[in-house]
Amino acid sequence: MEKELIIRLKQGSKEAFTTLYKQYWKQVYDFSCLYLTSVSAAEEVVQEVFIKVWESREFLREDDNFKGLLFIITRNMIFNQHRKKLNEDFYRVTVLAAMEKSYDIEDEIETNNLREYIDLLIEELPPRRREIFNLSRKENKSYKEIALLLNISEKTVENQIHEALKFLKKNITLLLFFV
Repeated sequence: MEKELIIRLKQGSKEAFTTLYKQYWKQVYDFSCLYLTSVSAAEEVVQEVFIKVWESREFLREDDNFKGLLFIITRNMIFNQHRKKLNEDFYRVTVLAAMEKSYDIEDEIETNNLREYIDLLIEELPPRRREIFNLSRKENKSYKEIALLLNISEKTVENQIHEALKFLKKNITLLLFFV
């Protein structure tokens, strides 16, 4: 009976195809469900398997094991589903990583721009205040070390740093307000 159906299928019989579909769709579906996590993915495999059977019907041999052929086609479709899913997941991860990197790059650019802006502001400080500020922040000297180095009091160093920071905060706040 199956041989006759395959002969008729090879000749383009839609009725033979429908009969074979009704006879085997459940087995293809159940096999697919063993390896696929979603019902819709399993249903898609069943559909693709039988489309493949219809499209390649001229090459079927009535003496071959039709059930075995369905198994091979189904297995290949499941592998393709997994490969497709892996590629989609890889693509998603790659895109997300690239987006994160672009944010990192943007943050780095913003940080560099802010650093450059702060350096410009420091250049606007009066010379002595700029010198005291640079000794404190860039050379990491203590107020006491700066006072001894410049022959001034620690209180003067503290006041100059305070004024420099006040100037920087005011101008950075203005920058952030306009950005």
